[in-house]
Amino acid sequence: MVAVTPSIAFVSLLILLALVAFATEPVPVDITALGVMVALLVVEPVTRQLVAVGLFSTPIVVFSDPTAQGLSGFANAATLTVLAMFVLSEGVQRTGIIQLLGAKISEITEDDETRQLGATIGVVAPISGFINNTAAVAILLPMVTDLAERGGTSPSKLLLPLSYASMFGGMLTLIGTSTNILASELSADLLGRPFGMFEFTALGVVVSVVGVVYLMTVGRRITPERIKPQVDLTEEFEMGNYLTEVVVREDSPLVGQRVGPALSETEFDVDLLQLIRGDRVFLEPLGPKEIQAGDVFALRTDRDTLVELLDVEGLDLLPVRVDEAELEVADEGQNLVEVVVAPGASLVGESLTSVRFRQRYDATVLALRRGGELIRRRMDNIRLRVGDTLLVQATEGSIERLDANRDFIVAQRVERRDFRRSRIFVAIGIVVAVVGLAALNVMPIVVSALAGGLAMVLTGCLKPGEVYDAVQWDVIFLLAGVIPLGIAMQETGAAALVAEFVVASAASLPLVAVLGLFYVVTALLTNIISNNASVVLMIPVAVEAARDPAVGADPFSFIMAVTFAASTAFMTPVGYQTNLFVYGPGGYRFTDYLRVGAPLQLVFAIVTTLGIMVFFPPV
Repeated sequence: MVAVTPSIAFVSLLILLALVAFATEPVPVDITALGVMVALLVVEPVTRQLVAVGLFSTPIVVFSDPTAQGLSGFANAATLTVLAMFVLSEGVQRTGIIQLLGAKISEITEDDETRQLGATIGVVAPISGFINNTAAVAILLPMVTDLAERGGTSPSKLLLPLSYASMFGGMLTLIGTSTNILASELSADLLGRPFGMFEFTALGVVVSVVGVVYLMTVGRRITPERIKPQVDLTEEFEMGNYLTEVVVREDSPLVGQRVGPALSETEFDVDLLQLIRGDRVFLEPLGPKEIQAGDVFALRTDRDTLVELLDVEGLDLLPVRVDEAELEVADEGQNLVEVVVAPGASLVGESLTSVRFRQRYDATVLALRRGGELIRRRMDNIRLRVGDTLLVQATEGSIERLDANRDFIVAQRVERRDFRRSRIFVAIGIVVAVVGLAALNVMPIVVSALAGGLAMVLTGCLKPGEVYDAVQWDVIFLLAGVIPLGIAMQETGAAALVAEFVVASAASLPLVAVLGLFYVVTALLTNIISNNASVVLMIPVAVEAARDPAVGADPFSFIMAVTFAASTAFMTPVGYQTNLFVYGPGGYRFTDYLRVGAPLQLVFAIVTTLGIMVFFPPV
């Protein structure tokens, strides 16, 4: 029986606090992870000082080599491999091959929802096996929304399957998800047995087939149609009562003033979308323009503000219906798009005002959708979250800049001029070489991935400056922060204590049920906190439980159960980044993930557990 020591008590309390912080996100999860790392590093020197002054009897020691082990997350092979995979994914993306594939699929599927759903799942699942599945969804989301629009299908019917299929597709190879790579490194540390490139491909194929069948049958029927199939974005965001046009009267006090101080920078809750002067239409920046009698402004505002504005500013209401067609006459280009706030975006936690969105991007936000909630007034001071979808009015050039900015995902296909299509086969060849070298054990995956990232730059698939933009640094710092926590669990005996408790609770259960229990517990944990954090917490416990004489199983089988469970968080939008990607564009409610994801999670628990018994027998 493992005794509860001060070190175990400290690590256990730290885990509890971390779980609460991961679930509630008072600060971003990567900051929480770094806080965990710092706490593990400072606890020993601080308690030694307390012992010296007589306030503590013994110091709390969590590491045998504090500096090396506490900072090991930054030098860990998993962290470096994930970093390199982001670079490889970006190299493939910059060639535009996914966009070309999307155009071909659109031609084939037309307006048949079954074909659209099949194509969405059939493309994202295999792609997610070879480029990071989060990147795969970010790349394919515009393709799928465009597919839905062209075919008259609700995007809600396609986007949740897109996220789910990317998750089980990521279980086809080692490099499909950062979770796989981290689990492989933990397995190497604890058992001396890392995962091979195609170690669990057979099981991944079985799980993927089951997932595809579910999404094409039961899942298709119960996935809600939150956004009606329609082309007009102003109707989709229910903007009818918030868009209007006004004309400046000759006696208006606005005549001769500049647009900025007269209208844009007032206390009125109003956004200027465009200025129509004779036969010309102007978009942002409108602030410096001088107002003339007869100018027509398209506005986003509410009825109460409009009445006040008409009375005070000498404006007349025009009896016209402002819709997407009306707003897209400028420059004869695409002016109205949905833009999704991406994970790791610099404006997460900021507001449109604090980031000076209008001035920085020469774009106007007409509405904000957060899941099923639509916000069309007083948006300027709302703190933005990952997955928020903004209805944006901008020039074609501004939309291209937004599309090139990693803070955003433009949810419609944008014809980018900077794709390096001459490098398509070079980029694919590099990825194939990375996979092949690791699969044949010519070199470790971390070495081949780093070499592949360098090759992307040397061959011109990526420019040197783009390498840093390619990396999701929040994921890197999350890994660097939580890896030492797993080490601390092992060093202090906290993992062994939890394992004893689990084994005692499941003493009367057969081995397959104990294996399934670890899958279920990990899956539930992953739906609340980060998938990488759940792997770090659960793998040490799973290994200790398997080694317990009462279980006497192969720990590798238990590692597989935790790994698969951590990569399939279907039941909440916060459980996995890809779920957040589609939350706004699909107009989903929180309960939709439970409705569609809970049955799939249950099916996977059974299929994966039985599959592990076949492919990775625990005895």
